[in-house]
Amino acid sequence: MRGTIGFVALDLHTGFLPIGVIGAIGGSIPATDTFTPNSMEKPHEIPTVIGVMSGSSLDGIDLALCRFEPDGAHWSFTIEKAETVPMPATLRTRLLHATGADALELARLHRDMGITIGTACKDFQKGTDAALIASHGHTIFHQPGEGLTLQIGSGAHIAALSGLPVVCDFRTMDVALGGQGAPLVPFGEQMLFPAHRAFVNLGGIANLSVHTDGKVIGYDVCPCNQALDLLAQEAGMAYDADGALARSGTVLPALLESLNALPFYRQAPPRSLGREWFDEQLKPLIAGPAPPKDRLRTVVEHIAALVAGELARQGARSALFTGGGAHNSFLIARIAALGKARPDLPSAQLINCKEALIFAFLGLMRWRGQVNTLASVTGASRNSIGGAVYRPN
Repeated sequence: MRGTIGFVALDLHTGFLPIGVIGAIGGSIPATDTFTPNSMEKPHEIPTVIGVMSGSSLDGIDLALCRFEPDGAHWSFTIEKAETVPMPATLRTRLLHATGADALELARLHRDMGITIGTACKDFQKGTDAALIASHGHTIFHQPGEGLTLQIGSGAHIAALSGLPVVCDFRTMDVALGGQGAPLVPFGEQMLFPAHRAFVNLGGIANLSVHTDGKVIGYDVCPCNQALDLLAQEAGMAYDADGALARSGTVLPALLESLNALPFYRQAPPRSLGREWFDEQLKPLIAGPAPPKDRLRTVVEHIAALVAGELARQGARSALFTGGGAHNSFLIARIAALGKARPDLPSAQLINCKEALIFAFLGLMRWRGQVNTLASVTGASRNSIGGAVYRPN
């Protein structure tokens, strides 16, 4: 897959963003926030990157081999290949209970997730010219109000197993600067998809970003596949394909009212959600004696109403929809029916791996010592260069 992306005046000799340009894309940062590109890379060379994403829906690990090239006023990108590696069942179960795990189990999960990702990357990179891995990791805790966020998946183990340098831990710097640490994808959208103004990702969490008049905003809207998959699994399915089970159900008015009344939805952006919020706030509401199909139908209506409402509030006439939920034709139909914004659906490959593609790009920016996180989106005190680097030697 090839695409064209918005490009911000990159100096190919230094690898830096000019400070005036940085200010134009969402705030200003001092000159000390740029630094010399990594010595392993010649500044004018752009490595092929493996982007790795493990979302909160826990359906698998997305891998995308991505090539990026500056092209005049834009970047071009090529997705050479993409693959979703199923999450090992035992690891998935442990991750589902990770928020209540003791310290030793959390350390083991960090190691084991790194080994799983590293092994997947080692196999995936065979026969390619991959030179860098950008791994989001798996979020266990996300509480920016307390100044913390935790994505596990040991970068050291990934580097050791793959033999490639690894960029990971993308969110912590922004949180340390007072930001939400999320969403990070809008920066990549600004660079990669200039033809679109609004974006909706229907992953474990539904989030929205809007690009207008040189300003980028983005925030989490509500849980999505976290809730839908949980109820589908209660009905004996891994997920509700095309929303078929939800389509056969009936909206439960009392449940819908309870869901819509959750205080989070009254918070102004920037705002973000973590798995622990879902477990504590929403999960108890959707448990109950009503048939799974009716609870699914109600949750679909809840998600659709919130997404449609936020698109309307932002004045969006259309939006590019990606993430696993974009394959749910019933959910997409309800979003369209409840709002005025047209859902635009790209190729199945891009629906599945847009976030892996964008984290590959964020990793590339970190590798080159360039801003990859926008304060206008996260609420941080300034733009920043997020990500820790692990070298294989």
